Amino acid sequence: MTTTTEQLLKAHELFPDEVVTTAHVRHLDLPLGAGRFALITLDNGFDHTKPTTFGPGSLAKLNEALDQVEREAAAGEIVAVGITGKPFIFAVGADLKGVEVLKEHSDALAIGKGGHDVFKRIAALPVPSFAFYNGAAMGGGVEVGLHCTYRTVSSGLPAFSLPECFLGLVPGWGGCTLLPNLIGAGKAVQVIIENSMAQNKQLKGKQVFELGIADAIFEPADFVEQSLLWTAQVLTGAVTVERPEIDRGQAWDDAVAWGRAVVDGKVHGAAPAPYRALDIIAQVKDGDLQAGFDAEDAALADLIMGDELRAGIYSFNLVQKRGKRPAGAPDKALARPVTKVGVVGAGLMASQLALLFARRLQVPVVLTDIDQERIDKGVGYVHGEIDKLLAKGRVNGDNANRLKGLVTGSLDKAAAFGDADFVIEAVFEEMGVKQQVFAEVEAVVSPTCILATNTSSLSVSEMASKLEHPERVVGFHFFNPVAVLPLLEIVRGEQTDDASLATAFGVAKKLKKTAVLVKDAPAFVVNRILTRFMGEIQQIIDEGTPIAVAEKGVEPLGLPMSPIVLLELVGPAIALHVSETLHNAFPERFFVSENLGRVVKAGKRGFYTWASGQQELDPEVVALLELGDKVLTEEQLRERALGAVAQEIQLMLDEGVVAEAQDIDLCLITGAGWPFHLGGITPYLDREGVSERVNGKRFLAQGVASVPA
Repeated sequence: MTTTTEQLLKAHELFPDEVVTTAHVRHLDLPLGAGRFALITLDNGFDHTKPTTFGPGSLAKLNEALDQVEREAAAGEIVAVGITGKPFIFAVGADLKGVEVLKEHSDALAIGKGGHDVFKRIAALPVPSFAFYNGAAMGGGVEVGLHCTYRTVSSGLPAFSLPECFLGLVPGWGGCTLLPNLIGAGKAVQVIIENSMAQNKQLKGKQVFELGIADAIFEPADFVEQSLLWTAQVLTGAVTVERPEIDRGQAWDDAVAWGRAVVDGKVHGAAPAPYRALDIIAQVKDGDLQAGFDAEDAALADLIMGDELRAGIYSFNLVQKRGKRPAGAPDKALARPVTKVGVVGAGLMASQLALLFARRLQVPVVLTDIDQERIDKGVGYVHGEIDKLLAKGRVNGDNANRLKGLVTGSLDKAAAFGDADFVIEAVFEEMGVKQQVFAEVEAVVSPTCILATNTSSLSVSEMASKLEHPERVVGFHFFNPVAVLPLLEIVRGEQTDDASLATAFGVAKKLKKTAVLVKDAPAFVVNRILTRFMGEIQQIIDEGTPIAVAEKGVEPLGLPMSPIVLLELVGPAIALHVSETLHNAFPERFFVSENLGRVVKAGKRGFYTWASGQQELDPEVVALLELGDKVLTEEQLRERALGAVAQEIQLMLDEGVVAEAQDIDLCLITGAGWPFHLGGITPYLDREGVSERVNGKRFLAQGVASVPA
């Protein structure tokens, strides 16, 4: 009979690039005379640059370690078994770069069953088992611990999650089955569904403990020692672990229903993975673990062979790899130090920028504006946000006071910016205003100070054209809300030099932003694509297609919000201004809606009203609209809108707005919330046949590692 280890090693042949995680077994005597203990350490020791993962070879190594400790336990040589990770890393899940190359459903099913077969052995050991979550734990790393009898967690643990639904999978090695049976369906839905679908939100060590996933929490400095002492106390009876009774009644059903509502709101049925996860959670309400494991195997196999996973992996690789090594960025050795930052303006965007710079760079930040009242309001906003961080425990009292001390305001630009290394403007989006601001700032700053603009659509080159040193002007376009959206479009003007650009990229990295180098072209990347997309839909509505049809027509894309809701978030006035700017640059492609102009003139903030407690079309807005009689179906609308996007992206690539199509994908994922499960806009357009229909070729041919159809 073929053993599990032999089956896994055979599967390992399908994963030639797997970095194998070893499972070292060492023995020690527990405190308090509790007995001999076997500690398994997960470690891919020969490659400390990569986090510990589980591919077939890694599972085989863990299986061999379990062979050993099982024999020792049966012989009475050990009283318990523990599992921990290498420094700072427990384990971060399955080896996805191998999973994406699987071609046969049977191979995918074998991967799911292989993980279950190994992990279930932990729970079946004749002695208690302990997981010591010493560092980052994700996916299969979380799940291997769930199979243990007890768990401890480090208070310094930075990241703990089950991100599978975010990527197009389910937690398929026990997560969907064991977690709800450990902490209840409500909390499990929060971790598996809500956090995952919220851009893979991570839990900290304290939250892992408070949720009941871990039974004890210890400080990182002596985490393993304290975990071993606690283990001894559990084994000797000095500590009793009590867990709350799980509510398997209506509360379980309500939790699953809530999860479905969350997923519907996020992807509108367009992504199968979270729905499969919820099906499994619903199924294991009766506590039948094996039935849950079988359902996980089936879901994993189906999803591994689907487009969604490959799309999710493409997106993940963009963010984790290309996003951290920006294409076209100059040598970082050219970057100059930034020890003080100036912000021109004290409105909401400027205040958000001041807070971000102070928190990430830990340097003085000074805001200026046209009067003291505006400055006081801006500084007050920053201080208020710091107080919120303090109340949430995100910063301590000393840090809060220090951050407040870093952010000040001044009416005197010379005093404020004379010793600044980096000054960013966030004033009204009008070329003359911005040119005047930069002229005033250039007169008082040092010759090497970087002048950055947060413009969303204006020419950086034109903005710098009247300055004595235009080479130090760079576009630094953030997305709102600044603290949430990762993207930073860094725009190189016609005369921007490498040192200024390198400094901008250095600052972006310290701000923990995903920086993409963009040519100085109208509206850059995200706003240009969104404006073309929104303009096409607005034109279709103006021609006569009902708003409800337009909204429903794009639901299959699973966008974070509908076009008309997005219009309200952006603001009709801003949307109109950007569309006019792009219409001036490309009149044949960018539509300016007269209806939108009427909405703006009437002072309306959007097309909807929530006066009744529900989202409804504002009758006052409807009365303003002058509509035609051309009505499209949902499919026709979607085809036309995506065709416009495909055409615009091709033109942008032809113009050299970015280095490659991957950069456009990265911009939309990190700056516009383009869904991970669609795998980037250009692979999606390839898969749907839009690229070839509109441009006569796939974006794949232009350097995109596209997702296969």
